[in-house]
Amino acid sequence: MMENMQENTSKNLSPDYAALASAIKVWAKELGFQDIRIADANADSSSSESGLFEWLEQGYHGEMQYMAKHGTKRTRPAELVPDTRRVISVRMNYRPPGAKDSWEIIHDNSKAFISRYALGRDYHKVLRGRLQKLAEKIAVEIEPFNYRVFSDSAPVMEVEWAKKSGLGWRGKHTLLLTRAAGSLFFLGEIYTDLPLPIDSPVNSYCGSCTKCIDICPTQAIIAPYKLDARRCISYLTIELKGSIPETLRPLIGNRVYGCDDCQLICPWNKFAAITDEDDFSVRNGLDNITLVELFYWGEDEFNAKMAGSPIRRIGHEQWLRNLAVGLGNAASTPAVIEALQTRRDDNSALIREHAQWALRQQGNKENP
Repeated sequence: MMENMQENTSKNLSPDYAALASAIKVWAKELGFQDIRIADANADSSSSESGLFEWLEQGYHGEMQYMAKHGTKRTRPAELVPDTRRVISVRMNYRPPGAKDSWEIIHDNSKAFISRYALGRDYHKVLRGRLQKLAEKIAVEIEPFNYRVFSDSAPVMEVEWAKKSGLGWRGKHTLLLTRAAGSLFFLGEIYTDLPLPIDSPVNSYCGSCTKCIDICPTQAIIAPYKLDARRCISYLTIELKGSIPETLRPLIGNRVYGCDDCQLICPWNKFAAITDEDDFSVRNGLDNITLVELFYWGEDEFNAKMAGSPIRRIGHEQWLRNLAVGLGNAASTPAVIEALQTRRDDNSALIREHAQWALRQQGNKENP
């Protein structure tokens, strides 16, 4: 198949794009992607575009100003990367092998629950590196072409393009779902000017199920397919840089980095496969570690242990803020009180505020 395409290229003829698309899908799986599909970058985006702008107008993006910053570049690929004709979407499983059961950790308020995607190495680097290798492989087989690789790294509507390509369907929690693997995977894209044949979208299989909506601790999923990020625990613990609203702190429980509840309850995630990527394996025992132990990490220890982790991006101050909330929601023990006391007069106003709030919460438990 590729021999014929190479022969055509050497004669300055147009490549066999159908053969190229088939070959790309083989190469992608050899590079560790579980699935890959292709969408027309010029497909009608009016619905998704109006939906995005309405969401922004409602203020549901909170302090994520980057969501509004780029306008239609987010919905029209050719405005971001000129001459883009196709969006190649890929997915890579991240469910780590041997990780402690998520519900067991969530229900043990002495432990810190960390979203399972963040237990290993930063996925941005892993996916972009593999996508770059895929693009370079394509360039070896044909004449150089225009492209740009992405993984949650630019104004790209990842779920929307994955949906248009047939990689899966958008669940009511707004994440991409597949029948084969649920939603425990990362997405990545290549924008390209190659006129590859496109794949067809798939049907939605959520049906009348509302489990993801019903279980959300903060009721952030305000309607099917609509998320108020300002209430979402992932937003509160990762994207929000300042003080977490007091009314939401008790609802966060022990979730100190992200929240997986809507995925854990989803029936399709019984098919979520364990990743075979070593980079996504659990590091530093983060799947089963106490809030108290993490709260004693100094900044140097945090930076050293979180090197290469997506968690490091939020910084030590925000990390301690999140842990203080978790400790405020934990059962009252001498160890919890002692840990919080070490930060009640912290130099950081943000840490100090949340540690003092947590101590008040603990005091209320001791003196109901």
